[in-house]
Amino acid sequence: MSGGIELVVIGADGGPERGHGGSARAADGARTLAAALPGRTFDAGTRGSNVSMPPADADANTLLTALRQASARPARWLVVCLLGQLIADPRGRRVALVTAGSTPDNAYRRGLAWDWITSAMVHGEQEETLLIVDAVADRDTWAALLREDGAGELLGHSRVPLWGRIGRWSAGRRGRDGVLPGAEGSFSWALGRVLEHGVPGAPAAVGPLDLQPAVEGQLGWGEPASAGEARLLVPRDGGRLLMRNRAAVRGALAGLPLSDELLAVLWRESAPTDPPSA
Repeated sequence: MSGGIELVVIGADGGPERGHGGSARAADGARTLAAALPGRTFDAGTRGSNVSMPPADADANTLLTALRQASARPARWLVVCLLGQLIADPRGRRVALVTAGSTPDNAYRRGLAWDWITSAMVHGEQEETLLIVDAVADRDTWAALLREDGAGELLGHSRVPLWGRIGRWSAGRRGRDGVLPGAEGSFSWALGRVLEHGVPGAPAAVGPLDLQPAVEGQLGWGEPASAGEARLLVPRDGGRLLMRNRAAVRGALAGLPLSDELLAVLWRESAPTDPPSA
């Protein structure tokens, strides 16, 4: 089994439909994660990562094909990033990611079903999986996600650890609890900032639990206005995907009796140089 990482970044823009405006910045968040994650994965880095990022206006079949192709390639990890707006089926038992061209009447049928995503991940050729979620849900979908006998049960898949944030959203709403996926204050934005700057005092190799307090700090989590309007997701076992802590690297270099020129060279070599593959 390869030691590399298959990274699939799906940022789906639901299009001009006003009710699907929660996905308007999903493509921005997808670009943030596609740029930040490969160079920070501790046991692979950019040279050991294969990045798939379908177009934001792709339909569900295109998105699912990209995911299935990635899951069929042998690697140690399959990391999937899901950004956009979620929609529940009429019974409130299943959810899907809203995709381009959807209308209020067909959004669930045209969307990328959560079941399809987790099934592809479970049956992939990788040893480990992680699903990173930066999403919002309208009133009815949010209610369905709160019910453990409904769509909420989908968030507890034993073989697909979840890391991220799902917030409540409604058209025309304002406030911190209405932050769009990919926009400033969203989970993808916060994670990108934490990976870029690192976590002072944390080990050189950090997992989701090590990063979570810093990510929550960027989100401003805990403010009364956002309580009950967003759900944070953290892998139950803490998450075994390790990422490089840039703050630890800087601290180690700063403690060495080296010239400024050599420190600069070492720092440049420790930073990623390869752009994510298409």
